[in-house]
Amino acid sequence: MKIVSTLNAPQAIGSYSQAMVVIGMVYTSGQIALTTVGEMLENDVELQAHQVLKNLSNVLEASGSSLDKVIKTTIFLADMDDFLKINAIYAEYFGEHKPSRSTVAVKTLPKNALIEIDCIALVN
Repeated sequence: MKIVSTLNAPQAIGSYSQAMVVIGMVYTSGQIALTTVGEMLENDVELQAHQVLKNLSNVLEASGSSLDKVIKTTIFLADMDDFLKINAIYAEYFGEHKPSRSTVAVKTLPKNALIEIDCIALVN
């Protein structure tokens, strides 16, 4: 088991790791729209989605993986009315690679984020 930590994504804001690598797989913690210096992006779901996916990509890279190795994602949305916007942005990052996915509406996310995404991926 290997703990993953990178300065190219926001540091954990609690007692957890950015990701864990176990037997050829990486399990990421949920990423929200924090910058690498810990600043939350403005209250715009599209801007937040791009930051979340960049953070996720950077954590995967530090783990020895990448977005094209993702098997499963879970998306948490503060407002399910944002689903179509998020789906379009998500498609930009994953392209033809279409991992399995769950999308869940939640009441509140950390730091009042509008979106959070975690994933499971293969490690090179």
